Amino acid sequence: MEENKTKKPEVIDLRIVFKKIWENKKLFYKVLPVVFVLSCIYIFSKPRYYESEVKLAPEMESLGSSGMLSNLASSFGFNLSDMQTSDAITPLLYPDLMEDNGFIYSLMNIKVTSQDEEIKETTYHDYLKFFQKKAWWTYPINWIKKLLPKKEDTGGNRGGYNPYYISRDENNIYEMARNNIDINIDKKNGVITINTKTQDALICKTLADSIKDKLQIYITDYRTRKARVDYNYYKGLTENAKNEYEKARQKYASISDANTKAALRSVELKIEDMENDMQLKFNAYTTMNTQLEAAKAKVQERTPAFTVLKGAAVPVKPAGPKRMIFVAAMLFFAFLFTSAYIFKREIIDNLYHQ
Repeated sequence: MEENKTKKPEVIDLRIVFKKIWENKKLFYKVLPVVFVLSCIYIFSKPRYYESEVKLAPEMESLGSSGMLSNLASSFGFNLSDMQTSDAITPLLYPDLMEDNGFIYSLMNIKVTSQDEEIKETTYHDYLKFFQKKAWWTYPINWIKKLLPKKEDTGGNRGGYNPYYISRDENNIYEMARNNIDINIDKKNGVITINTKTQDALICKTLADSIKDKLQIYITDYRTRKARVDYNYYKGLTENAKNEYEKARQKYASISDANTKAALRSVELKIEDMENDMQLKFNAYTTMNTQLEAAKAKVQERTPAFTVLKGAAVPVKPAGPKRMIFVAAMLFFAFLFTSAYIFKREIIDNLYHQ
């Protein structure tokens, strides 16, 4: 009989749960308004931001002999572009450019103007440094940080500005840029998506366009680098061969003019040798010029073409923060936690204290 009395019931009647919650409805009247006010204070203090997007499809260079294999593999859902490309840096690595301080530094001098024209022709670096709106609680936090002793900043500009050796403040600006810029690539079709986020709609669009141009320049520079080195090499050889040919031609012409009436066999042989030497130098010049034209064509062949699938537009409304959704979510969680508290206090605790 004692064991039956101490045994706890395993089934809880939901009607009892709802009844207890309803009996404690005054607790909700206290909790929900407080959560609503605090949520509004927090979310309405957060600056609004805008987003703009660019979609770019670069030309993909692949090994020609494997084209049929690529088409066959793609029909089964496999992507062989990574194995086919002859580049060391595949398109899948382009998003990693945002980790490079050198690439971030190339974005810092972009000229931006706000939509209301309160900010005019300033650099993106100065926009991040001086014109960012902040939540109200950041000001007392920054004031307290200024009162605390600071560690020595080892960054500097020795020998000129070096993006790989920067101060702590500069590094914070670089991190802000990284957080505001997102580059992704679709592994299936190779489409590059550039998404930018700023507190101004026009600056957001300007930044997206500028990053698109910078990325195109970077890709083109990389894809044509070896071809341009070869072109410059053959250009130098061609100029040297041309100079040698010009010297031989002028020397041959002067000797021929000076000995037009000479009947000596030695003179004729000398002129003949000079003519042969001139012909050899001309052939060398012609060969080098042919190689130069081929290298020039190779540069053009390696230069990728880009197709803009979606251009950057000035956003008409903020992308966030989602104020109504945030407040509604906070109220929902407050309701759940309050209900759980009542359930534990009125039902669970009472059952185990019986």
